[in-house]
Amino acid sequence: MTIWIAIGLTAVGCYLVKLLGLLVPAGALERPLVQRLSALLPVALLAALTAQQAFGGADGSLVVDARVAGLVAAGITLVLRAPFLVVIGAAVVATAGIRALGG
Repeated sequence: MTIWIAIGLTAVGCYLVKLLGLLVPAGALERPLVQRLSALLPVALLAALTAQQAFGGADGSLVVDARVAGLVAAGITLVLRAPFLVVIGAAVVATAGIRALGG
């Protein structure tokens, strides 16, 4: 299978998923449970992706390295309600600092 076939199949699949979303009746989307879940699902997915990227190794093992320091620094600056660019900067500086120290 060439890469272009894979890209084409992925594009068609994404289009079909979008189309399927448009076919859901409005009444089903107005239920309180569906609205609550749709509000919480993106946060849960983002947290899972962040945890996987921060703690996951190439072979699926648990890895604790400089990325964790960046994640902790970002978490602290978020709790302090810092602007987004400050959060990113703190994470970068913490990660780079730990890596420079050999961690």
